[in-house]
Amino acid sequence: MDSEWLSRWKSLRICVAGDVMLDRFVTGTVERVSPEAPIPVLHFQSERKMLGGAGNVARNVVALGGEAGLVGALGEDDEGKWIADRLCAEEGIVGHFVRTDATPTTVKTRFLAGGQQILRLDVERPLPADSEREREIASACAVALGRASALTLSDYGKGVLTAVTVRQLIALGRARGVPVIVDPKSTDIERYAGARVLTPNAAETGKIVGYVCDNDESAAAAARAILDRAGVDAVVVTRGAQGMTIWDPGAGQKRPTHIPTVADEVFDVSGAGDTVAAALALALAAGAPLREAARIANAAAGVAVGKRGTAVVTQRELQAALGGGGDPKFVDNATALEIVNDWRDHGLKIGFTNGCFDLIHPGHVELLRRARATCDRLVVALNADVSVRRLKGPQRPLQNQRARSIVMAAIDGVDLVTLFTDDTPLALIEALAPDVLIKGSDYTLETVVGADLVLARGGKVALVPLEAGHSTTSIVTRAHADR
Repeated sequence: MDSEWLSRWKSLRICVAGDVMLDRFVTGTVERVSPEAPIPVLHFQSERKMLGGAGNVARNVVALGGEAGLVGALGEDDEGKWIADRLCAEEGIVGHFVRTDATPTTVKTRFLAGGQQILRLDVERPLPADSEREREIASACAVALGRASALTLSDYGKGVLTAVTVRQLIALGRARGVPVIVDPKSTDIERYAGARVLTPNAAETGKIVGYVCDNDESAAAAARAILDRAGVDAVVVTRGAQGMTIWDPGAGQKRPTHIPTVADEVFDVSGAGDTVAAALALALAAGAPLREAARIANAAAGVAVGKRGTAVVTQRELQAALGGGGDPKFVDNATALEIVNDWRDHGLKIGFTNGCFDLIHPGHVELLRRARATCDRLVVALNADVSVRRLKGPQRPLQNQRARSIVMAAIDGVDLVTLFTDDTPLALIEALAPDVLIKGSDYTLETVVGADLVLARGGKVALVPLEAGHSTTSIVTRAHADR
């Protein structure tokens, strides 16, 4: 059934309205402390700009396979122009923006080194309430709702979603007969009356009800209290590592229910709420019951928290998290490039190694272990069957490329597996631009394919020691000798 719901998302458009921001990520290296003050000196390497706030909800909608219209207010500045003219087009998002000189575009700049934030700089000023601007936002939303199947309100408390605007937008959504999903910021939850579902996180829920929600019982009580006060149809409390609590009495629920988290590892919970809002909106728009929609959104959140920083979850990743779509580690070259770029955007060091890996033996395992120690994420490129035959003869490989890929993807230290059909992975190395290129110590710097490309970009080549006495050829020779 999961595949059926997800397959419907392609034709769905979600209207996302709220506080749109610009997220900047400045990545560099820290090698010393400033002589001027006890602070680290960041040596600049790269900068990436992306949509944040309500914009990140829209990004997640598109990544999950839907279409997105984005409504918000932007300053009359370069940052607002960058969002409206460039980022929306790059992300495939249709923007409906009100431009204002009353406040600058909200910008959050994160400085990263070694995959960790060392400083965040915020440029923001709440948008002052203005009746004319409220009418403009409502008009923009009416246009964006033209063929939308759901409306999501992403409230970051920056002034776009005033109480008046929220009431107007919810009324628009109800008049169009589409579900309205609200990710709230205000404790004045009565302003969200009429919405299909409210999705506060545990911290927001605690502020609303006045007590800590740190277990199932307190979360259930809080969900009941919020629904009674807010006048919404249902409440989904997102609780991070504790999963979700759902209260939807209109669907016949006798009591709130709980869904455990599905995250394997948690790196960063920021942005997970945006992913939940996007997945929930798509699932409800597709006709899924709230509990089913929440289960799907919970799986999406489990993927999101495994990434660093503002991140999106793709439909492929969600399908894998839900137990379908094959091994998420084994991908084609185009998907590998997309994933590697996402890792790099979040300050992760990318390692790359390659080979036939026909029969995995202890030497391979040690090579991969040492390779993974040099980086944050390890990509293994396997020679496709046609490439192996050219290199090693018509009797090889002993295992076809699918079998070799499945075995490789099962190794813990390997984060991504892809294939190449050429004799060497040079084109793939050029495309992925790894930070570290790893080969065994039987190679020299001069004989490692792609070493010059990696070094020219400021990367490194690591030649790791090999376990003596292990090779696929020797295993095959011994096997024939024992017959």
